[in-house]
Amino acid sequence: MSDLAWLSRSALLVGNEGIALLQQKHVLVIGLGGVGSFAAEFICRSGIGEMTIVDGDVVDPSNRNRQLPALATNHGVSKAQIMKERLLAINPELKLHVVEDFLTPQKCREILAEKFDYVMDCIDSITPKVTLLSTALQFNLPIVSSMGAGGKVDPTKLRVTYLPDTYQCVFAQYVRKRLKKLGNASTIKAVFSIEEVMKESLIMTDGSNFKRSAYGTISYLPAAFGGVCASVVIRDLLGYKVDIEKRPERIGKKSIAKSKKATQKKS
Repeated sequence: MSDLAWLSRSALLVGNEGIALLQQKHVLVIGLGGVGSFAAEFICRSGIGEMTIVDGDVVDPSNRNRQLPALATNHGVSKAQIMKERLLAINPELKLHVVEDFLTPQKCREILAEKFDYVMDCIDSITPKVTLLSTALQFNLPIVSSMGAGGKVDPTKLRVTYLPDTYQCVFAQYVRKRLKKLGNASTIKAVFSIEEVMKESLIMTDGSNFKRSAYGTISYLPAAFGGVCASVVIRDLLGYKVDIEKRPERIGKKSIAKSKKATQKKS
């Protein structure tokens, strides 16, 4: 019989029934960088019974400022393998599947053909992200997707909404544009920040792994994104309420002009 004493503090919060429910669930985490590595660990520590983690990348020195697997001693080592060892050290009874691969359309279909109770999209490149989200929608899977964590420093500005209602996030804008023809894109829960991006932190890259540019990052901000993503998954699986940010009403230039004319006529 499983020893669940390590989850006793969680049981005080969600009850033994909640723990039992989470033990029956299978969560997919794709992308084990600054957001996904922390999200995966939080999901594991919640008592989820089964996980699949996906990442084809290895640790780079530039990862050490924000990514859980990255240490000075493991440059060049697979992030997926490092996270495998870490997650199983947290919960040896976790049923864990590891995919060391980058996300091609074919690989995406292969992975999502399995049954998942929730998909966590922690990819930070537009093309593979859109591939994952569009494929997951075809399989009618519940999804939470992390938007842009780069170029920002304030974790109190993080919000949760449905993808079409994201705002003040250029990364989310690109994703919305690519998925706008899919009618069910409105079912994707998105974690985003309403903080203005620090444009001066932008650098151009060599274009590898579908990334032509990148914003500067700070240690805690991607982890905060990972925490919010994990919380959405756990709360949804337990049937707890997730507050959804409402997109603020915006008055277009034409509406402003009409309002001014109406005011002038009244006066």
